[in-house]
Amino acid sequence: MTEKLQTLIAGRWRDATGPEYTTEYPHDGSRVASLHAATAADVDEAVQAAEKARQQPSWAGLKRHERATILHGIAARIRSRAEELAQLQRLDNGKPIKETRALVASAAGTFQFFAAACETWEDQLTPARGDYLTMSVHEPLGVVGAITPWNSPIASEAQKLAPALAAGCAVVFKPAEITPRMAIELARIAEEAGVPPGIISVLPGKGSIVGDALVKHPLIKRIAFTGGTTVGLGIQRLAAEKLMPTSLELGGKSPTIVCADADLDHAVAGVLYGIFSSSGESCIAGSRAFVHASVYEEFKSRLLAGVARLRVGDPSDEATQMGPLVNKGHRDTVERYVSLGLEEGGRLLAGGKRPQGAGFEAGSYYLPTVIEGLPNQARMCQEEIFGPVLALLPWHDEADLLAQCNDNMFGLASGIWTRDYRTAWRIGSALQTGTVWVNTYKIFSVSTPFGGVKLSGTGREKGRLGILEYTAQKSFYWGLNDAPLPWAAN
Repeated sequence: MTEKLQTLIAGRWRDATGPEYTTEYPHDGSRVASLHAATAADVDEAVQAAEKARQQPSWAGLKRHERATILHGIAARIRSRAEELAQLQRLDNGKPIKETRALVASAAGTFQFFAAACETWEDQLTPARGDYLTMSVHEPLGVVGAITPWNSPIASEAQKLAPALAAGCAVVFKPAEITPRMAIELARIAEEAGVPPGIISVLPGKGSIVGDALVKHPLIKRIAFTGGTTVGLGIQRLAAEKLMPTSLELGGKSPTIVCADADLDHAVAGVLYGIFSSSGESCIAGSRAFVHASVYEEFKSRLLAGVARLRVGDPSDEATQMGPLVNKGHRDTVERYVSLGLEEGGRLLAGGKRPQGAGFEAGSYYLPTVIEGLPNQARMCQEEIFGPVLALLPWHDEADLLAQCNDNMFGLASGIWTRDYRTAWRIGSALQTGTVWVNTYKIFSVSTPFGGVKLSGTGREKGRLGILEYTAQKSFYWGLNDAPLPWAAN
């Protein structure tokens, strides 16, 4: 039975005013929920209400430890509903249940971390250079817009909502049209934890309508966006017209490097996890594996054996490692890229097709795929596929390796597999990426900043200073001189 959802807009739970639509479970195409899309009018109502709400004593008057208490309450409520939220997330985008449980735990941890960061956050008494006292303080920016993707909703939304609330901002969410559920549930949890009415609104719907209106609204003071590079560039252009700050976490084509001295057991496991977990629907997916020629054949043999063991299937099954892609349209895109790679001269080593058999026909499944024989300049090695497709490339010379790894418009993440810490430092320092993993991959900590370079984005999320992304710095000068300023003296 399809569940009817309402959303939180300007302090009221109601239908948005746009057309009704349904969300589907990627495993079998069944309808999960129906809800109304938001309109530009809904955006304006939500932003206007947020601007009023953020200035009220019930929010603006809270001391930092009091905001921290609310954030701790959100974390506790997420944990108390952890299994329910994980199952809802599974239905929203088809991720395996073990993965959605990890995402829910990550969201709770994010609120806990920023609660602590909020309570211990200090402004500065700066060194005076005259007969005065100087201070640097930070104030909330105001109403901020958060635009989140469909691949990891609850974690992505927590990474924006928690620091924004810690800073004292109000937040208007635009979740991905096809995965609105987690943003709606987080809004409900935040309301229960004591966030005042109007501080959070959730506006599901099309980016071309809701996202565009949100970015352009004169009262929106910042946009935090996670998603595709093309959309991110459009947001940046609109933001420039307002001189509005943004954080943009965009696409990736991350290289993973296997050195001649690598522990191949670790390297194979890490490369498999880096590209095929989340069905490759991850901005940090390690989609280009550069393997030293001296170990290439052995690595390939072990890798293909590992691919053959991967369990593709029903996301509700505890044993499943790879679920379906988010929908059939996206699967079509992945299939086109694989066909392109073969046309460009690639050799298919594994996958390259839909799985057969009962349980797969109605869903948007695609097998883990490995292709070798392509040059790094091939489109399949240059463009983000956002699916379970790995390009395998041998390397001989370190200088040429680094040139190939950096010869890409993206710069989000990278991985290195070596037993030599000097090699890891030398290569890692030369890679043009925001994150470098050494002898591991796709491991995260909310305490460590995350973001990209080049067309992978600007700004950083996470880390103690993540709160400051949602603030404006202000300087105070306190005169301590007994005599009037000499320039104006008689």
